[in-house]
Amino acid sequence: MKVTVNVDCTPEEARAFMGLPDVQPMQQAVMAELEQQMKKNINAMSPEAMVQTWLPSGMQGAESLQKMFWNQMQSVMSGVVNTTNGMLTMNNKEQN
Repeated sequence: MKVTVNVDCTPEEARAFMGLPDVQPMQQAVMAELEQQMKKNINAMSPEAMVQTWLPSGMQGAESLQKMFWNQMQSVMSGVVNTTNGMLTMNNKEQN
């Protein structure tokens, strides 16, 4: 047997019926305080300082990662070039 019950009520009515506290005033107060702190901090900081604060090592880490990849690529490519040159030299000696 299946029983379906449809309840038509607002979230506030459901919260009151279940005995849950109304946290909306507290949530609004916290958000207002957060907004004030953010405005104060944004006015006190330059855009460059904000980026440095939010991504302290992100940009530097990306640059060092890019350098590492380039160094690896260069070493691999130089090895391929040396191997290719060696193979060409060996083929030229065998043909002569």
